[in-house]
Amino acid sequence: IVAILQKYGCNALGFTGADGNMILARKRPVKDNIDFGFVGDIVRIDAVKLAGILDLNFTPVFTAMTHDGNGQLLNTNADTIASSLAVELSTFYKTELFFCFEKPGVMSDAADIETRIPVLTPAIYLKYKASGNIHSGMIPKIDNAFEAIKKGVSRIHICHYQDIGSIGSPESEIGTVIVNP
Repeated sequence: IVAILQKYGCNALGFTGADGNMILARKRPVKDNIDFGFVGDIVRIDAVKLAGILDLNFTPVFTAMTHDGNGQLLNTNADTIASSLAVELSTFYKTELFFCFEKPGVMSDAADIETRIPVLTPAIYLKYKASGNIHSGMIPKIDNAFEAIKKGVSRIHICHYQDIGSIGSPESEIGTVIVNP
C-alpha cells in the first residue's frame, strides 16, 4: 500500500503500532475457555505523535500489528485500528473514515451488488439488522463505524477498494455513507 501511494505522489510511511510506541495494546484474555493467542485489544493511541507526522505532510499507513509494551507484537483487528485512529485524530482534525472492501458498499442483499444502501443511519441499520439483511461479519464493522461517529468522526464511507478515488466527486454515487443524523 505504501509503494502504491508513493506511485501516486502520496508521501506515505508504513507503521506497526510498535513503531514510535504509537498503538499500545493488551493481549486479549482467555474467555469461555477460548485462548485468542496473540490477539491484541487497543489500550492507547499516541494521537499527538500521529498528528505530528500528519503535520509533516506524511501519510501514515498502519498494519494490523500492535504491541504490549513488553516486546510482544499482537495481531489487532484492522477495522478497529482504523476507527480508533480516526476517533483519536478527530480531536485535532475533521476526520472521515474510509473502509474499503470487496463490495461496492453495504448491501441490503449481500448476494446482489445492485442493492447498495447509499446512506446508513442508526434507524436504517437496525431495520436491516433485525430483518437479517445485514448479518455476520458486517455487524461488528458497522457497529464499530457508528461507535466512531459517536466519538467524533464526522462521516464514514464504505466502498469497493477500487472506488476510493471517486469518492467526493460531484457526480459520484459511490459506496455507503454512514452518518448519525
